[in-house]
Formats: sequence, C-alpha cells, structure tokens
Amino acid sequence: MRIRNALHPTRCGFILLMLGAVMCAGCAGVLMGGAATGAAVVNDPRTTGTVVEDQAIETKAGNAIRGDAELAQQTHVNIASYNQIVLLTGESPTEDMRNRVFNLVKGIEKVRTVHNEIVIAAPSPLTARTNDTLITTGVKTKLFATKDLNAPRIKVVTEAGVVYLLGLVTQSEGTRAAEVASTTAGVQKVVKLFEYR
Repeated sequence: MRIRNALHPTRCGFILLMLGAVMCAGCAGVLMGGAATGAAVVNDPRTTGTVVEDQAIETKAGNAIRGDAELAQQTHVNIASYNQIVLLTGESPTEDMRNRVFNLVKGIEKVRTVHNEIVIAAPSPLTARTNDTLITTGVKTKLFATKDLNAPRIKVVTEAGVVYLLGLVTQSEGTRAAEVASTTAGVQKVVKLFEYR
C-alpha cells in the first residue's frame, strides 16, 4: 500500500538543504556556488594573507568564547572580521558578559578594531536568526544585481533586522550599498562600518 503523504526524496533533500542553510548563519554565501566564491576572491581588495587572517580571527574568537563555559551557555554572539576589523553582534544577558566577550576578542593577535554591537538581552530564538539569514541573503542578492557596485567587496551581517556593512570601498560605493540594503524587505536599519579607499 502506498502512502500518498510521504515526501518525495527530492523534496526531502531540498528541505534538508534549506534547513542546513538556515542553521548555518553566515553560510548563505556557500549556496551561491563556486563561481561566486571564485569571483569574490578575485575581486576582494584584501591580500590573500589578510583574507586568511580574517578567517583565523573569526575562528580564534569563536574558540575563545566557547572556552568560557558561562559565555558559551548564556550568550549568543556572531563574529565577523573584515580587514582585521571585527564586528560582534548578538545578545548577552549582562553587561559583564558583554564586556568579557569584547575583551577576549580585542586580545586576539592582529585584531585592529572591535565594533561591539552585542545588546543586553536573552539570546534570540532560532526563528529570529532564520529571519536575519534571509535578510542577509536578500541584501547580498540585491547588491550583486546592482551594476554600479562591486558586491564581493562588501560583507553583510544582519542581527535583529539591523544590517551591518563592512568592506574596503569608496565613499560613493558605501553610500550606494547602504541605499540598496535599506530597500530590502525586513531591514530595520543599516549601519555602515566601511573603510574608505
């Protein structure tokens, strides 16, 4: 006997793929494929060494936070590094824990600046993080579709509907990117953290 309500294997695979993408905040770019990744590397104004260092900073920061049992269990922190400038977003239940995260990250070798945008609040639910991932994907899609922008030079981070933009850009590119991001569905506010060339 056939059960008509069973999911087709193709649909199951698609659902699993989408769940994986949603749970991997900041990994949405992986779904864009190898060609986009290759283009991003070619168009990235950072040196290869700086790109590697940014990845190392994010890893070290994550490890440092996970190494503190209280921070690991009670906070939700996202770490983004671009040109050795670190953006911290997320939630911390106390100012003390927020400061501890900041100090751990500030002490990592090669970190030039830390923007601490962690808010004092309980960790956000998965639904809110899913929405932020969708907003980030929407902003990136619009930036890539904008002809007068070099989208791979811009890093997009979303937290609670606030979009943070990092990168090495000109003043006009930064202004244009912020305008494009602000017109994306779900965006509450845009914060420019660019370095200007």
